[in-house]
Amino acid sequence: MNRRAFLSSAIAAASFPVQGAARLPIKKALYISMLGKEGSYTDRFQKARDAGFEEIECATVESQGEAEEIKKAAEQTKLRIHSVMNQAHWKFPLSSGDPAVVAESMKGMETSLRNAHFWGADTVLLVPAVVNPETGYQDAWTRSQQQIRRLLPLAEKLKVVIGIEEVWNKFLLSPLEMARYVDDFKSPYVKAYVDVGNMVFYGYPQDWIRTLGKRIAKLHIKDFRFKDRRTDFVALREGDIDWKAVHKALLDVGYKGTATLELGSGDLEYLKETSRRFDLILEGA
Repeated sequence: MNRRAFLSSAIAAASFPVQGAARLPIKKALYISMLGKEGSYTDRFQKARDAGFEEIECATVESQGEAEEIKKAAEQTKLRIHSVMNQAHWKFPLSSGDPAVVAESMKGMETSLRNAHFWGADTVLLVPAVVNPETGYQDAWTRSQQQIRRLLPLAEKLKVVIGIEEVWNKFLLSPLEMARYVDDFKSPYVKAYVDVGNMVFYGYPQDWIRTLGKRIAKLHIKDFRFKDRRTDFVALREGDIDWKAVHKALLDVGYKGTATLELGSGDLEYLKETSRRFDLILEGA
């Protein structure tokens, strides 16, 4: 959706909180890519603050100098970095049968965990495995769990949770599987990172939320619309997700953490409108 179409739909999407609905005690965050790449980190982070966001999720950074620049920007703008999105898990999945690929994946996760600790974040998002013609489901399960167990001592030492996300990787296709996968570790440092949009191909976010309950470390927020056997990203509250049902499920399980928007980038006006729509979701509108 282009900027003009997005903003012109704002009036149509306007609404007010349902009388008696409770605002969810959730902090509003956005993924760093939504801020674009123009300007310094401080300028970009300030744009997020000006749009009404309290926290941000950053990507893995290998350069210590860049990591320090990001930390300084967060401190200056008072925009807390709450989570790190690991960057190595797609190109180098933990579930690979190639030891060299797994080694790169582990290196990427270790960097992500250290980034998180340095920035004061408490979670690293991890896509644990990819099922493909070379890697069957059982292998993906066994191999990824084996490597995550090797990461746990570092996660525990740094006090950073490994948040397992469900994505379009043909793995962990139901909330019952996700619950079992997380529970297998018997560790408070492995939890679920629930993307409210990702499971709409094969389930309902409110069901995932209720099933996973206290296992949920963080949330990703985006919206989809189904049409002609296709799924398209759309502006918040213009897709097919039942946001009132999501609101009630989050209220029922007592989730009080952070929810991060993962949408396209845009200018300050776009970010403010997206933030406003996010508020309506949190208010149960």
